[in-house]
Amino acid sequence: MNYLSLINTEMGTKSVRRRSYGNTLPLCQMPFGMSSFTVQTDSDGLRRHWFYYPEYEYAEGVRLTHQPSVWAGDCATVLMMPQNDRIADDPQLGYSGVKHSGKVLAPDYMSIDYMRTNSRFELTPTERGAAIRLTFFDDRPSFLSFFPVRGSYTYRFDKETSTLYGTNDSHVASDTPTDLCFRFAVKFEDGCVDADKTYIVGEGEKCCIHVALTKQTVEARMGISFISDRLADEVITRECGERSFDELRALAAADWEEKLHRIEIEADDKIMQTFYSCLYRVFLYPKKMYEYDGERVVHYCPTDGTVREGVRYGSTGFWDTARTQFPLFSFVAREEFAEMLEGFVNDYIEGGWLPRWPVIGEMGAMPSTFIDCVIAEAAVRGIGKREVLEKALEGMLHHANTVSPDGRYGRNAVDSYLEYGYVPFDKKFESVNLTLDSAYCDWCIAVTAKALGRDELVDEYMKRSKNYKKLFDPETGFMRARDSAGNFKTEFDPVAWASEYCEGGAWQTSFFVPHDLEGLASLHGGKDKLLAKLDEMLAAEPRYRIVHHQREIHEMTEMGLVNFGQCAISNQPCFHIPFMFAALGEREKTDKLVSRILDELFSPTTEGFPGDEDNGSMGAWYVLAALGMYPLCPGDTEWVKFKPSVASATVCGDKLI
Repeated sequence: MNYLSLINTEMGTKSVRRRSYGNTLPLCQMPFGMSSFTVQTDSDGLRRHWFYYPEYEYAEGVRLTHQPSVWAGDCATVLMMPQNDRIADDPQLGYSGVKHSGKVLAPDYMSIDYMRTNSRFELTPTERGAAIRLTFFDDRPSFLSFFPVRGSYTYRFDKETSTLYGTNDSHVASDTPTDLCFRFAVKFEDGCVDADKTYIVGEGEKCCIHVALTKQTVEARMGISFISDRLADEVITRECGERSFDELRALAAADWEEKLHRIEIEADDKIMQTFYSCLYRVFLYPKKMYEYDGERVVHYCPTDGTVREGVRYGSTGFWDTARTQFPLFSFVAREEFAEMLEGFVNDYIEGGWLPRWPVIGEMGAMPSTFIDCVIAEAAVRGIGKREVLEKALEGMLHHANTVSPDGRYGRNAVDSYLEYGYVPFDKKFESVNLTLDSAYCDWCIAVTAKALGRDELVDEYMKRSKNYKKLFDPETGFMRARDSAGNFKTEFDPVAWASEYCEGGAWQTSFFVPHDLEGLASLHGGKDKLLAKLDEMLAAEPRYRIVHHQREIHEMTEMGLVNFGQCAISNQPCFHIPFMFAALGEREKTDKLVSRILDELFSPTTEGFPGDEDNGSMGAWYVLAALGMYPLCPGDTEWVKFKPSVASATVCGDKLI
């Protein structure tokens, strides 16, 4: 079966700053590929990172993008637009209406028919570049223009090889420039550029180049490097060679089909389309951030600006992806998971800290060190080389006991956590989350140590993993903030999204003890009392109060707009809530709740997600939920089982349902 045909890459793209239906982009990209491509419909400053909107009937061009999230922004980017007649130096002046009958946005291929220029722009991706085919349907002097997006640009054109070299210095958490290479003199298209009529306009942030074309059909090959223009050029030779555009497209399609066929299901049309649109999202991230120099595997090291040997991965936020995506990888992408882990450990070896939210460099967004549960999941599943896992454990122990001088790295408030056994709210922002997360991550250290035979560490970190109990208030049944004297914070309202919680309040945060449900139930007075509290959560009105934030954030809006009480399934802190019922013995409640969520909140449309998709985390949530299995506690080999939404499923050749 052709699963690519089921995918809607626009799922979740109808998002704005105030309401996320996914905050996704329709990316044309190889699985885990370093570079992505999409359509830019709007470069207006008001939309900024929301530069694609599915209902706009025009396009400013095709954009090379490395934006992992609208909240992170883009880097290493450029905008390509075919032009003729009046040549604009600004994409907002050169935009064209788009024939929707001629627009194709797929993982392996994109095609845009421009009305003003009567042209078609086609692209198929490679891992670190792309093949481009540009067709003008009438004979007018035409150009392929390269517009600035963010940062400064420089260009030079090599007439002898018909190769355009460019640089862009835009970045996220890194100061590395990106080298761009466009080779127009491919085997079957020699002499398609008029170098004398090619010209550059402006400098720096306003620099663009208009490449004059001499044929109505032009093909080009593109390579990107974070290291040098030589390696960008080498990308084209290595990944494209002398293959035709259609041959390269077939390779991209085959790679995607192989990934998608790792899970084969039978279900109704809506589930099939939603399932594979989500699975596509799962395989986009994290991105390969390594390159090839001849036979050597190399990568740019953002901590010191050097070039190092070995693999590297980025564009993943572990606070999001560790909960669902990496546990799914442990079944469907074990080899890739092992390589990713090696890349994350390389960050520790080179920079002294395991990553938290790496893009090209470390962004440090979101609290805690959830890479711990990624490592624990790998360790208990036997994924990765022993020496890599041992180095990973070393990094876990380091950030669990050492204060980082740079807030982007390590555990937030680790000194307070070590001193008090919890993080006091008068010492650190998001203190409740930081305490609960640290307790869980301590458990991850314990199970990783046990898997590696480091028994001397197990008892210590198991004991530390019980620190969550220090924040439980038996009178209210919530996890509450304490100060450094041990007193609960005076002001308390469970619907207040306050400074001691991250992207939520007491309702959304208090049940995050995935490693010790029995202990959590005991605090509540037994399993029945905990189940009653969960029932109360679902029955409560989805009210919220703004106490800490400057304004209503979109996570509040999204919880309030659906009928699931205080269970904000639109965001990661509540991902595990529906599955707690089954884990506590009431599977029928999980069956009904999950079925409702899948049916009401997910669809293969531009409004397809209940909140931010976040680099494969929510896509993986849907895939797992539809299969009737969920990793309530990554790092534990026992998963929650419940009623699947698919009729049958085979995972990597093994019959699951």
